[in-house]
Amino acid sequence: MADQSAQVSAQEALIINAVESQCPTNTEPGQAEASGSAESQAEPALPPLSGHEFKQYNRLAEHMNYFHEHFRQTWNLLYTAASSGRRPAGMSLKQYIDQGLEFISHLTAHHSIEETYVFPILARKMPEFQSNGRGKKAAELLQQHKEIHKGMDLVQEYLDKCRNRELDMEMSVMKSKMDTWGGVLWKHLDQEVETLGAENMRKYWTVEEIRRIPM
Repeated sequence: MADQSAQVSAQEALIINAVESQCPTNTEPGQAEASGSAESQAEPALPPLSGHEFKQYNRLAEHMNYFHEHFRQTWNLLYTAASSGRRPAGMSLKQYIDQGLEFISHLTAHHSIEETYVFPILARKMPEFQSNGRGKKAAELLQQHKEIHKGMDLVQEYLDKCRNRELDMEMSVMKSKMDTWGGVLWKHLDQEVETLGAENMRKYWTVEEIRRIPM
């Protein structure tokens, strides 16, 4: 788990170094830009993508899902232990607490990178990433970030107190704190990948533009 965490963190760091110099800056739509009036009309059917085109358009979704799968696995480890009251074999209480704090740290960094470097690029055309966007999709992913961070703050505060021996670690308490935001976290992990999927991205971007968005 530690090696995988380091690998995820290293790959996220690469985003920061490359994103601003390579990202597309034009605001012209790739194939069809969303608008308030467009949402009220049926979207025109688009021609099927070839296998190569699908792979190009789906690139961001695949990369995002790599990071999200790491978060899913770590959440499951923490939540299973909290629900059953039994930690994984060979994992001490200190290691469990450290794993939880590492999870919070990595998820916080992941969201910070997205909001600083990735979402502003996508927001040029996609309402899902626009804080002032129109329609039902507008800023939904950003709102999910806020809800997730409220939950992360609860867990981090509890784990910090347990690590500092201000409180005794109780798995039932850990579970109750995770329950407050588990639903929105899992919805977000799936929805963000779906939003970056080929069939949605082709509505806003050309293949060349997709290639120039680092992730």
